[in-house]
Amino acid sequence: MDLPVSPSPRLDGRHALVTGAGRGIGVAIATALAELGAHVHLAARSAAEVEEVASAVRARGWQASALPLDVTDVAAVQAAVDALPVLSVLVNNAGTNRPKPLAEVTLDDFDAVFGLNVRALYVVTQAVVRRMLAAGAGGSVINISSQMGHVGGPNRTLYCGSKHAVEGITKALAVELGPHGIRVNSIAPTFIETAMTRPYFAVPGFLDQVLAKIPQGRLGRVEDIMGAVAYLASDASALVTGTSLLVDGGWTAQ
Repeated sequence: MDLPVSPSPRLDGRHALVTGAGRGIGVAIATALAELGAHVHLAARSAAEVEEVASAVRARGWQASALPLDVTDVAAVQAAVDALPVLSVLVNNAGTNRPKPLAEVTLDDFDAVFGLNVRALYVVTQAVVRRMLAAGAGGSVINISSQMGHVGGPNRTLYCGSKHAVEGITKALAVELGPHGIRVNSIAPTFIETAMTRPYFAVPGFLDQVLAKIPQGRLGRVEDIMGAVAYLASDASALVTGTSLLVDGGWTAQ
């Protein structure tokens, strides 16, 4: 009897681009992809940060290149992507949040959040997908969304709105690009403990409010995102597209 063979999670010989790769979740994503054999290109505005991460990855014997890049600069994005090898994996991780009550939100806040979380994601994806299509080799696009792309939350109209937009873009691109062998999915984490989120938990009562919404009773860790990225980047998810992988400890199940 012939038994089926499990799809390989390996990414040997493939090139991956991770935005927002200088810290936090981005570092974890880059590490996961590099450990599976991909050559990872680490993009972030701070050259010092991405070079430090790339050096640490290479010290493990894996492949990584630093790519100082402001993903809100359209011309710079196009030039950077054109200079890279054709990518097999894109992880749009760069993002920001400015939580405020509606009455206090400024247009600068709006432009900053939507400019990075939506516009830059779209521009980077467009540049990468153009080359994927020209090469005819297919690929995997992974958008780091949020549980807030599925639900609402007080003081987060901008963040929720931007992440709901990411979910819509993900589904539309999955339909459009499916015939070309390009899969598009999102990962929607709950609150992940990083340097960016730590100040929020210093606000009295906020941590208790968050934990009360998570049936598993804990915050997310960057390691929780690594397995999700590894799955969606590899052939293990060959028939998965247009979906949002919720890594939220059960927040949205209620």
